[in-house]
Amino acid sequence: MDDRGGSFVAVRRISQGLERGNNTCHSSSAEVVAGSAAWLGRGLSCVCAQRRESDARPSFDLTPPQEECLQRLQSRIDVAYDSSIPEHQEALKALWNAAFPEEELHGLISEQWKEMGWQGKDPSTDFRGGGFISLENLLFFVRNFPMSFQDLLQKREGERSVWEYPFAVAGVNITFMLIQMLDLEAVKPRTLVGATFLKFLAEDDSAFDLLYCITFKLMDHEWLNMHASYMDFNAVMKSTRRQLERELLSEDITRLEELPSYTLLTR
Repeated sequence: MDDRGGSFVAVRRISQGLERGNNTCHSSSAEVVAGSAAWLGRGLSCVCAQRRESDARPSFDLTPPQEECLQRLQSRIDVAYDSSIPEHQEALKALWNAAFPEEELHGLISEQWKEMGWQGKDPSTDFRGGGFISLENLLFFVRNFPMSFQDLLQKREGERSVWEYPFAVAGVNITFMLIQMLDLEAVKPRTLVGATFLKFLAEDDSAFDLLYCITFKLMDHEWLNMHASYMDFNAVMKSTRRQLERELLSEDITRLEELPSYTLLTR
């Protein structure tokens, strides 16, 4: 546990991919091991640079369409995951069915969830850092880029570490990091990268979800390039953020699909 109660699960890779039969997962594929570090759960904020309250930051004016799109996105961000809400339950089941279409889910609380990289048998405890939108992000990813989703879930690409990052909880980290990086909880963006993103959002209401997919794939790309293991996760996230900011601020980028890292995604 970290000083604020955060914890993590590291996934030890024993073989490439997950071996599956009909409604069966062979446990020889991966071993889930609990430990302690400050990069998951309530320790999420450590992946982003901290700023002093006294630091002066500019404010960027918004057009009416941009302001409306930001408010809609903020309303999504404000929704906490609530396991008692049927819509949230169905979204979680939909995520499982899309990720593991050949394996029947035994319940919303089940040891099976560890196969996806949640910390325990109840995924609801891992949403505290990202809220319901982090589940929506994962659903958007698996529905729009199923091949890339499965590549990351099953760690198919590259020379992998013995101790890998847990897929699902890393996804919650990415949602949280993007909210911070883009300053999405402010009334107006106070960073150039946040103001730039709102131009994309005004053109496409799903821009945040698409940027999430790009970021997840970019993070894994950085992970492999850095030959990282689970204790390097913070460094990988910081490197991912720097690269993403550079790409977003490129003058010749007019759509998220034009970001260099978008080419990493496959459907």
